[in-house]
Amino acid sequence: MTKRPSDDHLQYHAHVYFDGQSLALATSICEQAGELFAVKVGRIHQRLVGPHLRWSCQLSFDQAQFDQLLPWLENNRQGLSVLVHAVTGDNLADHTRHAAWLGEELPLDLSVFNA
Repeated sequence: MTKRPSDDHLQYHAHVYFDGQSLALATSICEQAGELFAVKVGRIHQRLVGPHLRWSCQLSFDQAQFDQLLPWLENNRQGLSVLVHAVTGDNLADHTRHAAWLGEELPLDLSVFNA
């Protein structure tokens, strides 16, 4: 069973994953999240970045935004996978122990944190 996101930290990232067919959907979701919840919307990466093995867009938010953003993402992701993780300064822990998923859990390239 996939671990669900919980509000245990001060800062978070949510990575919305997409491909060429779902680019417009992911862009719309991220832009709406930015407008509705005043979260910081990162680049819409149409290439692999960091540990992410699919294209992604990062949403940056804090504990105060968590309880409204996460249910909205769950209800509006339309089948896209979303990685939600804490931002503690320990990238490996943030993407493993402090991480949870909305939708399908996808593999990550954690070797980038060993460099």
